[in-house]
Amino acid sequence: MSEVITNGNGNGKAAKQKAGLEDIVAATSEICFIDGKKGRLVYRGYDINDIVAGGATFEETVYLLWFGKFPNKQELREFRRELSQHRRLPREVVSHLFNIPTSAPPMEALRTAVSELALYQESEQMSREAHISQAIHLLSQVATIVAFDDRIRKEKDLIQPDPSLSFAANFLYMLTGKVPDDEIVRMFDICLILHADHELNASTFTARVIAATLSDMYSAVTGAIGALKGPLHGGANEQVMRMLQEIGDPSRVDGYIEKAFAEKKKIMGFGHRVYKTEDPRATHLRQMSKRMGERTGIMKWYDMSRRVEELVLQEKKLYPNVDFYSASTYHLMGISLDLFTPIFAMSRTAGWTAHILEQYANNRLIRPTADYTGELDLKYVPLEERA
Repeated sequence: MSEVITNGNGNGKAAKQKAGLEDIVAATSEICFIDGKKGRLVYRGYDINDIVAGGATFEETVYLLWFGKFPNKQELREFRRELSQHRRLPREVVSHLFNIPTSAPPMEALRTAVSELALYQESEQMSREAHISQAIHLLSQVATIVAFDDRIRKEKDLIQPDPSLSFAANFLYMLTGKVPDDEIVRMFDICLILHADHELNASTFTARVIAATLSDMYSAVTGAIGALKGPLHGGANEQVMRMLQEIGDPSRVDGYIEKAFAEKKKIMGFGHRVYKTEDPRATHLRQMSKRMGERTGIMKWYDMSRRVEELVLQEKKLYPNVDFYSASTYHLMGISLDLFTPIFAMSRTAGWTAHILEQYANNRLIRPTADYTGELDLKYVPLEERA
């Protein structure tokens, strides 16, 4: 159903309401702004293109999202220290990660572990200071959960976090056992920045609804992870890479996509509810996909992606979104497909917690109404009289 027409009580036609709350303003926020017509993404007043071009790090961007300004050198040094000091997981959480079936999708392991973290933190404390502490723990430890779970599933020894490394470098180190070079760290840092926030997307809205009940931050982030897990939200990048692998070679792109068009199959990684032009995040990720191809000498993933983009734009007038080129970029970094969405969650924890902090600061229970389209005035029939 694309839309319902009702006056709100099931009688008559007075208002048109699009499905999925499209174009409905559900909150006010100072965190993120999207100009869909111009293809702009703005964090706290700063265009994402300027943030990336200016060389900002993920840590600086998180500080901006949480506190409304970029840190000075001393503030950044202290913030990095706080984040790095809280990367280690409680022993009990690590133990339970080993007990999760290795067949379980990483997003399910992450969702479970984040919920469990609340048992070992002061999760019920509701002061601003306590919430900042919880956000620091969550952001730092989500990365450790993702890396640990991956190594456990692959039967590899765990690598403890290195406090001397940046957020991006430390995660890649825990994942691979090797400290990456500066170029890889910078590209991964940019990926984290691009995924850090995106206004009232499904998972962020979920987090704010939960926080609005004055439930704890861990519950809100757990709910957000559940929303991000869906293939129509965070799971799309994994599906993009599976499509590219199925195509297999640039020479097969045209036939594959034409067949998909004929069968009316959805091409993952294209189109966006908000952007009417190119997603600005896709612009940066396209460049990084190409650069990773040049670094590795494996250009076919980029070449296939470019051709798919050309065909979809020509036929459907749809632009690539953040998921499309992040797939080949992560793949060429040696990151497993099933980690694409957990890494999305790892980055988006910055935005989720920023919105949760904002919700707590000026809270009102989020309780929308629904347009009832069912019947009225039906008469109850006793069980023995029903046909």
